[in-house]
Amino acid sequence: MPNPPPLSLYIHIPWCVRKCPYCDFNSHAAADDRPERAYIDALLLDLEAELPAVTGRAVATIFIGGGTPSLFSAEGIARLLDGVRVRVVLAPDAEITLEANPGTAESGKFRGFRQAGVNRLSLGIQSFDPNHLRALGRIHGREEALAAAELARAAGFSNFNLDLMFGLPEQTEAEALADIHTALALAPTHLSFYQLTLEPNTVFHKYPPRLPEDDDIWTIQRACQSALAGRGYRQYEVSAYAREGWRCRHNLNYWRFGDYLGIGAGAHGKITDPATGTVTRTWKIKHPQHYLDAGGQPGLQGGRATVATEALPFEFLMNALRLKEGFPEPLFAERTGLPLDALAPELCHCLDEGLLERQGGYIRCTDLGFNFLDNILQRFLHA
Repeated sequence: MPNPPPLSLYIHIPWCVRKCPYCDFNSHAAADDRPERAYIDALLLDLEAELPAVTGRAVATIFIGGGTPSLFSAEGIARLLDGVRVRVVLAPDAEITLEANPGTAESGKFRGFRQAGVNRLSLGIQSFDPNHLRALGRIHGREEALAAAELARAAGFSNFNLDLMFGLPEQTEAEALADIHTALALAPTHLSFYQLTLEPNTVFHKYPPRLPEDDDIWTIQRACQSALAGRGYRQYEVSAYAREGWRCRHNLNYWRFGDYLGIGAGAHGKITDPATGTVTRTWKIKHPQHYLDAGGQPGLQGGRATVATEALPFEFLMNALRLKEGFPEPLFAERTGLPLDALAPELCHCLDEGLLERQGGYIRCTDLGFNFLDNILQRFLHA
């Protein structure tokens, strides 16, 4: 593999003000006592421990997720990114995203994030409806959500994403469309629009709220997708919509089965060895204090495992088929080291059944297949 995949860096900051009842991310409520300096030190030690696996490779994108990374000070984020720049080769045009909660939005802090080098902000809005925000356990209200987008623009963020959810407890089509139209009025470059699901180990899973019926959720989704398309937001992935030229490069690298370092409590990574083509998955200890106690020592801070050759087709397709455009046929061999024949006979069956199509050198889901993506992937999981 003379040309390894593009390389990204994911940084996890695990704290938030309050754990939302639907959230299954590795996040921990800590309104005040957050060991910011010690955690940043641990992140940089973690990064140093990962560097031998990516010697000489440039980092094309950085994503700082959580939790609520915007709880950290602008000075802390600057120190973190300065430390990253010292340790890795960062592409001159690197996309650097930071997730922010509207409830933690401050004009001075947002300006500080921009001065630190963050050039893309992702705002976790979820809804603009006060009743739905309360049901979701969000710490912000409608006015704070609106203000956060304006603060982002005023701070110099020409590129920002808004997260919205649909299929909320007792949500109507009119309410979902109102959220979309409110978001569109703020003119983000990108929208993440995804359905609320009841994930294990969440409050909502233990105490399920009353969600709309499946047929109603489908109607809501189609109506909102039509509204987005009418304003020039093209769906390019299952839950991602962007104006022309503003797709999220970091997430595209995931979906194209690129490589990424994962640092921070609970972070995951994927690295390809250029010499052998071997793909290794990495993971870090979830609990923030245990992560801090490990002090950057690889043997204590997490683990790693080689992806079996027979699992590579499923892992590749699990990502690549999320893209509306699918993937160019040569990419499968480039990312897995396997010939496209490794997808037979399941690929042939899906093509014959109209779930997948080959067009212009790409393999992609048809409109029908895109609605049954999980079913398609199950076929390759057991191949």
